[in-house]
Amino acid sequence: MGSVIVSYKIFPTDITINFEDLKKKIEACLPEFASVYGYGEEPVAFGLNALIAHIKFPEDKTGVLDELEKKFEGISEISQVQTIMVRRISR
Repeated sequence: MGSVIVSYKIFPTDITINFEDLKKKIEACLPEFASVYGYGEEPVAFGLNALIAHIKFPEDKTGVLDELEKKFEGISEISQVQTIMVRRISR
């Protein structure tokens, strides 16, 4: 059975948000079957960066995309979440 990796673009509420603290909050709200596959940053405008979070979970789980997006939007330091890519991997 394979896995799914979802890439989310996460916009902070302010340019002063510490991404290391934000990463910890993201990891804390993940279900037990999901894990962080990696992180990246993408410049948006005028010193504002978006955090790119790649989340991995088993492909047999349903409803995970919306569940994760809602959980991320519940974090006070996050203003907006966009799903930018969904892909299947075999490992």
